[in-house]
Amino acid sequence: MSSRTSPKVAVLMGGPSAEREVSLSTGRECAQALRDEGFEVVELDAGADLSARLTDIAPDVVFNALHGRWGEDGCVQGLLEWMRIPYTHSGVLASALALDKQRTKAAYRAAGLPVVESVIARADEVRSRHVMPPPYVVKPNNEGSSVGIYLVHDGANGPPQLSAEMPDSVMVETFAPGREMTVTVMGDRALTVTDILTDGWYDYDAKYKPGGSRHVVPADIPAEVFDACKDYAERAHVALGCRGISRTDFRWDEARGLAGLILLETNTQPGMTPTSLSPEQAAHAGIGFGALCRWLVEDASCGR
Repeated sequence: MSSRTSPKVAVLMGGPSAEREVSLSTGRECAQALRDEGFEVVELDAGADLSARLTDIAPDVVFNALHGRWGEDGCVQGLLEWMRIPYTHSGVLASALALDKQRTKAAYRAAGLPVVESVIARADEVRSRHVMPPPYVVKPNNEGSSVGIYLVHDGANGPPQLSAEMPDSVMVETFAPGREMTVTVMGDRALTVTDILTDGWYDYDAKYKPGGSRHVVPADIPAEVFDACKDYAERAHVALGCRGISRTDFRWDEARGLAGLILLETNTQPGMTPTSLSPEQAAHAGIGFGALCRWLVEDASCGR
C-alpha cells in the first residue's frame, strides 16, 4: 500500500456477467462499509476500459466485488496481477477452478471430498434426451447465483427445454436430495454452518430477494454433521487454493446420516448484500460487516 493516510480502495462492481445486478448491490454495500472504516473509496463499474481507468485512479488496493464470468473466473485477477495492484479474494488459479464446476468436483475428489456424479453435455443433446436418469439438475458450468438451473424430477415426461440463453455446453448432475447448507471460510478458519430454508428450490430469487429464504445460524443439525461441514469447507478452500474468504455449499440427506452430506460448489467471492450468507456468518462469529470488509482489504495480495 502507499503512504496515504487513508488508503485508496477501488471497488470493482457490475461488469458484463449474468450476475451484474448482484455485483452492483454487493459493491455498493462494501464501498459504504469501507468508507465507514476510514478508507478512501472509488466505485468502479468494470468495463472494457478497466485497465485505463485503474491507471488513472491509481488505487492502493482493489476490492473485487464482481460476480460471475470475467470477474470471478481468473480474468480480472490476471489483469490486476499484470498491473501489480493488490486485490481481495482468491487468485487466478483458484478463481478459474472454482467457477468451473466440473473441475471443482475433480479437485474435491482428489482431496477425498464427497460429490455426486456429473457430466458435461451439449445443450442441444440435453434438450433432446435424458443424458442421465432423472432426477437430475442442469446448470451452466461456469456461472453462479443459481442462474439458469433446471431440476428434472423423477418420472419427468421428457427432457428439459433449456432456454436459448443457456450456454452451448452445460453440466448435468445427479440431484442430491436434502437440506441446503453452507459454510464460509475466512483465512483458514470455517466460521459456522447455516441451514438455508426455502419453500422450494434455492434459486436466484430465494438467494437475493428479501424473504426469499430463511437462514438458521448456526444450523440445528447433529454435531458430527456440523463438524464435517466445517472440515470439508476448510479442505475445499485449501484444495482449490482459495484466499481471503470462500463459501462452500452442501446438500445433506439426513435420512443417510453423515453419508448423506455432499459438496455442491465453492464460491470464491461470496455475495455481500443485505441478504447474503457470509456476512451473516461473520456477524455470528463476532465480526461486523465493516470489520469483514476491512479484513479483506488488509488481506489483499498481488498473487497466488
